[in-house]
Amino acid sequence: MQLPFLHFEGDEMRYWGMILLGAVGTAVLLGLGVWQLQRLAWKTEILAQIERKILAPAIDIPAQVAPATHDLLPVRGTGQYIGDQTVRVLVSQKIYGAGYRLINAFELSDGRKIIVDRGFASVRADMPAIPEGSGQVTGNLQWPQEIDSFTPDNDLAANIWFARDVRALSAYLQTEPILLVLRSSSFAGDAATPLPKMSANIPNDHLNYALTWFSLALIWLGMSGYFLYRSRNIKT
Repeated sequence: MQLPFLHFEGDEMRYWGMILLGAVGTAVLLGLGVWQLQRLAWKTEILAQIERKILAPAIDIPAQVAPATHDLLPVRGTGQYIGDQTVRVLVSQKIYGAGYRLINAFELSDGRKIIVDRGFASVRADMPAIPEGSGQVTGNLQWPQEIDSFTPDNDLAANIWFARDVRALSAYLQTEPILLVLRSSSFAGDAATPLPKMSANIPNDHLNYALTWFSLALIWLGMSGYFLYRSRNIKT
């Protein structure tokens, strides 16, 4: 026995099937858009927390430093740059173009030796001299994860590095594996432009993703309406 309200002719089945497909597809795409908005709120809060951590008042570099605990910690140190070797790490900046991060050994007033990322110098500019004398450096501790399967080997002969590998840099410069990414310093005349860590460097594309899903939902809904319109016209 077939129930009357469950009986559909072939054309009517296709018609209601198109309505169902249009509704489900639109609902799924809208759901994905809402999910991306939720991700946007989550990511925005995470970035705000990172920004607060980065811009907190600087403290003296702790006696015991651990990446898991002290990554992005704002610190300050007094001392002097040592050695005559400036490591050049190849980078590209949107505003400045190709250039190098300048990495130097720095001896603190207590005798500890760390690494300081002084900042950026263009490939077209002369190599900035290493600042002389004593002074204070302020920035954030960082252990960048910049090495992947596509990273070339460093060209030590030409002094061109392709990543800030803290352990490799500390072995090369004979320091502790501690990298301070400079935000400011009291050394006058340093031609390097500091490239401090900022939350703005961290991508947050969830709004774009949400707009994409909502746009697709609108397109899906419009196309579904169009096919329903065509179907009714063909039927009549």
